[in-house]
Formats: sequence, structure tokens, C-alpha cells
Amino acid sequence: MDVDIISETENPMLHRTDVTFELSHEDATPERLQVRDSLAAKLNKDADEVVVRKLDTKFGMRKTVGEAKVYETADDARDVEQDHMLERNKIGAADEAETDAEAEAEEA
Repeated sequence: MDVDIISETENPMLHRTDVTFELSHEDATPERLQVRDSLAAKLNKDADEVVVRKLDTKFGMRKTVGEAKVYETADDARDVEQDHMLERNKIGAADEAETDAEAEAEEA
């Protein structure tokens, strides 16, 4: 899967960059988490700082155009993004699991 950045727009008020990108892929449209990880690697960011908002593949094509929000920190992403987008991108789920495990350890 090849990721090409089409455009980047700075949004300093929300501590993020809005990115439009194009994917070239051999098989079916890649999963959102695979796209997020590839885009994060291309931009030298942590995966928790990237929220993939949209993936659009035309029928029969092997190219996908997508939109993502790249935040300065994962905390900025959690503060700004809607809960369902955080859940789709698996942001915060690991942190919640860690805090649950810590709380159980403290109770014991």
C-alpha cells in the first residue's frame, strides 16, 4: 500500500493538520487501522495522533482517497474528536484498559 499526501492544511486553533491523501493498493480497500498506521509512519507521528475520518474508493478502482486529522498530541485528539471517531480509530481504548488494570491492582 502506497500513501501519497495530496494536501495539508494547518489548523492551529485545534492543534492539528488536516490531511487529504491517496492510497494505491493491490487488493480490497485496506482497513482503517492499517491506513492510520501507514499514514502515521509517513508523517513521522504516533498512531494515536492520527484520526482517519473518511476513506472513499470508487467501484473497481485500486485507489482510495481519504481524509485524516493529524494532531500534535494524542490528548489533543481526545479533547477535540467525537467519541465515535475515537472508537473507530481505537484511540484511548488502550489507555482506558491500562487505567482499569491499574484500578483493579490498587483494589487488590
